[in-house]
Amino acid sequence: MGFLKKLFKRRDEMEDQVQGIEDWNDLTTCEKEEFQVEDREQREQYVRGCLEQIAEASKEVDNLQFEYNMVTSYLKDMEEVEALPDKEKQRTMELAKKLDALEKQQNGYKERAKKLSDDKYRQMERMEEEAQEGYEKLTEAEERQDLIKRDLRRLDGEKNAYLYRRAELHRVISDTRSMTIVCTIAMIVCFLLLFVLQYGFQMDAKLGYLAVAALGAVAITLIFIKHNDAVKELSRVENGIGRIIKLHNAAKIRYVNNTHLLDYLYLKYNVSSAGEFGKTWQQYQEEKEERLSYQQAEKELDEYQKELIHILRRHHVEDPMIWLHQTGALLDKREMVEIRHNLIIRRQSLRRRMDYNKEVMAGKAQEEIKELVENYPEYAREVLGAVEEFEKEFS
Repeated sequence: MGFLKKLFKRRDEMEDQVQGIEDWNDLTTCEKEEFQVEDREQREQYVRGCLEQIAEASKEVDNLQFEYNMVTSYLKDMEEVEALPDKEKQRTMELAKKLDALEKQQNGYKERAKKLSDDKYRQMERMEEEAQEGYEKLTEAEERQDLIKRDLRRLDGEKNAYLYRRAELHRVISDTRSMTIVCTIAMIVCFLLLFVLQYGFQMDAKLGYLAVAALGAVAITLIFIKHNDAVKELSRVENGIGRIIKLHNAAKIRYVNNTHLLDYLYLKYNVSSAGEFGKTWQQYQEEKEERLSYQQAEKELDEYQKELIHILRRHHVEDPMIWLHQTGALLDKREMVEIRHNLIIRRQSLRRRMDYNKEVMAGKAQEEIKELVENYPEYAREVLGAVEEFEKEFS
């Protein structure tokens, strides 16, 4: 019967405080109107219901008492914080400012968009020592690839020009041969014609022979010179084509080798271009710097938190940890007043709930059991036995 005696005693002590409990007293805990005291079963159910009501109220009071003590402890801590010596108070404000700034910095870091994914960051971290060299290799290989492509395009252009010139020279050679034949035939025809005129018509054809011979000689000489020049140039063109083909083949080999090198470097560094690799490397360096800054801020945050906790504990603050998350109250008296006001309201609310459970929930149930014992003494032993059995069951 220990907890019943305790509740009975507390009810007497708290009797003067029940007046402020709003309109909770209108609630009914045990309704006698439906209770037939002569019926043993109903009587037992009634008594047990009241005891369960008392036990539930007692449990709720214990829970509320814990919360009430905690809120009271917070209020006491606030008094201790406000009563700090000037030197210590000044230091706590300095620490609070630093903690507030560092927490904002940390929150900003967590909320920012990452420049690199974690996988990409770890990849760049693994190749950090060779990244600069790798970027230079990629840049050099891509520049070399562009140069080789330009060489190939230039050689293709020269080759096509030579091939076109070779075709022209072949036509010139063919034309000069044809012209030689035409001139020769024309001279023969002219000589035959002159011969007919000379011997058939008794005409003097000496000048004609000389003219045809002279013209034929000049024409054939010019044709020969042109033909000879074309043959010589054709030889030079053929040599040029051979040289260009060699250069073109060499450039193709360099192009293939450089392409294979680029493919390997792209695969090795998991990029598609030197530009992408350079951008990723720059992002990695920025990300690394931010992470290092974050780690340094975490280290400083930990040091400042430890110092603040040490100061508060030295001045008998019961729960210094909570002040790590309400640095604003250390910096702004208005916030401190607001927190105290909220705590006082919480404590008043807890007190009202405790009084309600003690005075209304448990008190009325106790009163009902008392009245039952006083009004029906023949059932007193039975009721007290039920109380003892209930205590044993829930002890």
